[in-house]
Amino acid sequence: MSDTTENDTIDADAPEIGPTFSDLGLSDQVLKAIKEIGYETPSAIQAATIPTLLGGRDVVGLAQTGTGKTAAFALPILSRLDVSAKKPQALVLSPTRELALQVCEAFEQFASGMRGVHVLPVYGGQAYGVQLSALRRGVHVVVGTPGRIMDHLAKGTLDLSELKYLVLDEADEMLKMGFAEDVETILADTPDDKQVALFSATMPPQIRRISKQYLNDAEEITVKAKTTTSVNTSQRYLMVSYPQKVDALTRILEVEAFEGMIIFVRTKSETETLAEKLRARGYTAAAISGDVAQAQRERTVGQLKSGKLDILVATDVAARGLDVDRITHVVNYDLPIDTESYVHRIGRTGRAGRSGAAISFVTPRERRLLGAIEKATRQPLTQMQLPTLEDVNVTRLARFDDQITEALNQEARISAFRDIIGHYVEHHDVPEADVAAALAVVAQGETPLLLDPADERPARRDDRPARDDRGSGSGSRDDRGGRSDRGDRAERGPRTSKPMTAYRIEVGRRQRVEPRQIVGALANEGGLSRDDFGAIQIRPDFSIVELASDISRDMLDRLADTRISGTLIEIKPDRRSGGAPRRDGDRDRKPRY
Repeated sequence: MSDTTENDTIDADAPEIGPTFSDLGLSDQVLKAIKEIGYETPSAIQAATIPTLLGGRDVVGLAQTGTGKTAAFALPILSRLDVSAKKPQALVLSPTRELALQVCEAFEQFASGMRGVHVLPVYGGQAYGVQLSALRRGVHVVVGTPGRIMDHLAKGTLDLSELKYLVLDEADEMLKMGFAEDVETILADTPDDKQVALFSATMPPQIRRISKQYLNDAEEITVKAKTTTSVNTSQRYLMVSYPQKVDALTRILEVEAFEGMIIFVRTKSETETLAEKLRARGYTAAAISGDVAQAQRERTVGQLKSGKLDILVATDVAARGLDVDRITHVVNYDLPIDTESYVHRIGRTGRAGRSGAAISFVTPRERRLLGAIEKATRQPLTQMQLPTLEDVNVTRLARFDDQITEALNQEARISAFRDIIGHYVEHHDVPEADVAAALAVVAQGETPLLLDPADERPARRDDRPARDDRGSGSGSRDDRGGRSDRGDRAERGPRTSKPMTAYRIEVGRRQRVEPRQIVGALANEGGLSRDDFGAIQIRPDFSIVELASDISRDMLDRLADTRISGTLIEIKPDRRSGGAPRRDGDRDRKPRY
């Protein structure tokens, strides 16, 4: 690799109308998969990066999370993949296992039109046996965290001798988590003629040095996404698991006073599936996607404008150029893959001075993308709670009252029925109130006016509102809620009342380790949650970490292979404390914060 890197800075601010994916030089199989997914227009970083990578040149991409950079490197890699080869041809390094899984899923989705493509996620917390079996069978793309990739290289179980493409995804986050030495080792020990793509939200000196040392004639692409959202549009989000989405949407439709609505989903198949479910629940809903003929699309939009249709279920194709005054609400049933798409979607409401509302469904694994949307738009989204049965019943009663009031205003029709009701009361000796109630039953049909709380199923774990542990302002957080802006504090107080056991790890101040790096590395390797960590004390040559006493022996064995700042941590119980569990009430052993 050359010692210097030529950087051509490109301002890839996306225009309203830009190139299509067919214009970028991608393979027919990849284009087919993109069309089936429902993508039509590439984001700014995709339009700028894909042709460069297809041309064989290294790339440094400066772009925030949520700009669509996964597709920017996955699509050209898949277009040039040799499916007949068995050894890994592409390696993607990600800072966290959550991001590695997301990237892996994206590769599999984009490769749906290609036969025999094998993608393997490699991360801590997963048994080695699963990864070894897959590697023996043959893998084309490996997506993993630096620590576990280093372990495989040390054991000789991962052969990168035929590697053609290497991607550093969110490079600045990897460096913050202490993976700098691992990343440089992997870059140096892989073939010199590989193509490298480095993506980072920022360009600190260390990233600049790595790009100059290990990338060859790299083109620098800077993306400034269009992120202006209307001040007339309120933006809310609901934490919800995927299986709950339909029920959650139904309740929101019950309580929200909407006139016209667009519900955005990711794939064209989901548009008709969801529209059918809504029609079965009594709503006038229709679906449009990239496969819908223009004449049918115009008829559907015309029905939405005239009021014959209230709900449109659509892919992102409909977000471009659709302007209907009746649209008061936009629902992101599936979050978009990039912030630009989010801006375009919610721009369908709150137009020309009118007020609008945008509601986004966020699954637990999409918190990171939610944070990216808030950061890019510079506008926080307000968390909403799932409407309760009581909320639904209050809304139904109010709607029923309005229907009665409207009917009472129709004096001519009321007069005709007044005589009929009077005749019934006279001949059957029934109070007028009972007759009115009976008529309400007749009008209501089989569907009850009010929902019975006894029919509501008990809340599952995913039903409970998630604690909002995302970062706000200038301080970012890692995927597990750990602050990444703790500075040089060498101690971290306990956050949980769980019984804790103290462990010693063989990294300390001499390795310039910080608590957040320890949390990130152990969480990735062992699959630990934020509640599994207690106090952390950084000493000159080692550190003391409190972990939940109930973690398994198997998990501790996996943690033993963890590396932080390139050093094997050799985790073992701290003898000074005898490895005894500590509870939050043990004040005399609580470290200084």
